[in-house]
Amino acid sequence: MSQSERRAHISEVVFEIAEEAEGGYSAECLTENIFTQGDTWEQLRANVKEAVRAYFFDGPKPQYIRLRMVRDEFLSLV
Repeated sequence: MSQSERRAHISEVVFEIAEEAEGGYSAECLTENIFTQGDTWEQLRANVKEAVRAYFFDGPKPQYIRLRMVRDEFLSLV
């Protein structure tokens, strides 16, 4: 199956979102080579939409974008 055929079957893309230590957010798509970032949550959402539109510019676009927030936290048991 070619990449364009595979794209035709995508109804949703999922992004893993991380809050950066320096501030802002980064977003990485789990199924396609799409990465973006933003200083605020609103800016990140707009940048994700723009990046998805650009990536799929020549073919069918997914109907939905899912943003999944990831939080790394260390807990001490001592």
